[in-house]
Amino acid sequence: MSWSTAAFHWDPFRPRLPLRSCYQALPCTPYLFTTGSPLSCSCYCFANKFRLQIMLGRKASKSCVLCRAMLETEPESDDEKEKDKHSSKELLDMNESLTKIEGNLSSQDSIQEKESQLEVASGSPLPGLKSVGEPIRISKVTIDILKDQVFSFNTFFVTSQEPYEGGVLFRGNLRGKAAESYDKITNRMQDRFGDQYMLFLLTDPEDDKPVAVVVPKQTFQADPPAVPQWFAASAFGLVTIFTLLIRNVPALQSNFLSIFDNLELLKDGIPGSLAIALILGSHEVGHLLVARDVGIKLGIPYFVPSWQLGSFGAITRILSIVNNREALLKLFAAGPLAGFLMGLALLLLSLILPPGDGVGIIIDPAVLHESFLVGSIAKLLLGDALKEGTPLSVNPLLFWGWAGLLINAINSIPAGELDGGCIAFALWGRKVSARLSGITLVLLGISSLFSDVAFYWAVLTFFLQRGPVAPLHDEITEPRGRYIGLGVTVLLLGLLVCLPYPFPFVDHGVNFQF
Repeated sequence: MSWSTAAFHWDPFRPRLPLRSCYQALPCTPYLFTTGSPLSCSCYCFANKFRLQIMLGRKASKSCVLCRAMLETEPESDDEKEKDKHSSKELLDMNESLTKIEGNLSSQDSIQEKESQLEVASGSPLPGLKSVGEPIRISKVTIDILKDQVFSFNTFFVTSQEPYEGGVLFRGNLRGKAAESYDKITNRMQDRFGDQYMLFLLTDPEDDKPVAVVVPKQTFQADPPAVPQWFAASAFGLVTIFTLLIRNVPALQSNFLSIFDNLELLKDGIPGSLAIALILGSHEVGHLLVARDVGIKLGIPYFVPSWQLGSFGAITRILSIVNNREALLKLFAAGPLAGFLMGLALLLLSLILPPGDGVGIIIDPAVLHESFLVGSIAKLLLGDALKEGTPLSVNPLLFWGWAGLLINAINSIPAGELDGGCIAFALWGRKVSARLSGITLVLLGISSLFSDVAFYWAVLTFFLQRGPVAPLHDEITEPRGRYIGLGVTVLLLGLLVCLPYPFPFVDHGVNFQF
């Protein structure tokens, strides 16, 4: 077989295989040159294969060199044999060089692939979520698909990316409404990746600009409880029943050890315990009904016993990620609102219904100064009957309803993961609610120097409910106006219950006695 290795010229008058046989033998598809040789064809095959290797990140096949053997025919003279041997030696040398280049390129691509994976896999869990095991690495190919196909110019135009919170944070410009963009992006992610990844639209605390965070779904999940939930919840529930009974039997409160000798007295605390339990139950039912409506999964409630009030309510874990701030607002406002309404109903009944014989209790009107809401309602309904220094006989429902209002007011404190803290987060966002939570905890700590209830609740909040609130899928979209008014109403009711009534009870006033 003869060809000019210097000019890469194919002599068309020599008998040899047709050029299309070369194409059929090649594992890759070279371009057709009008003037060329099997050598040039073979060389381009290698170059084309390397180009494919660079594009696809795969090893180039060495079978391409076999096309030379299929093109060779018997040489017609010894000179041609020598030339063929010389050319074959050059081809072998070239093959070795190309093999080395291929190995270098493959190793470089492996290093680059590892570096790209490590670059996007670092970070810590999102606030309120905990990673399980080793973080799942997001490949460079997946990130490119997210940038080029999932995010787009009309939803979230990506300008940069960086590792963040166990996944990838994309910076850019949010187009249109956040809720609509979130729906479009999640639909595209579902089409391309199924349920492998989760999307969060957050606000950067540094510059308050929208960012998008994508994390592997399997990386995050709720921690399994150390003990069965039903067992722990039942234990807390039994202790809460006991403290509710004691709280409504004053004789047992003065001497705790006398309980074991006077267990029959516990039955005297049943009416008050049932009244407070009714308020606590209304609170939890409000959470449960709204959770079902908005598609949020809740855990078993853990009732918190209290020596001062019988119970401080319940701690209920959210087992799923909340979609947006409006859903969060509806969930956490429903509980206190239902509890406030039930407490107010009992309070109004206590001031309207006259105390029965042997049922009414004598109070000093000065105690009504401890709550602005309770004092205002009492003054409005009792009128001239409410005077400073004049003992007043009232229905016991007054204190049971007041205790229920106070329990819901404490839960409405805008701090941490309390109902009020989540409401503040839903109303004003994570940054403002975090600052408000810090201020509230400081004020609560100062108040604990003067009130044992404040001290108890400050400790409970600091260790169990300090936060942060778990991230929402969409933290940018604000709640609608009517739900904003609902959240503000709950926070104001809690404030009015806790603030003192500053005005003296005098003779004049409007009397609405029945």
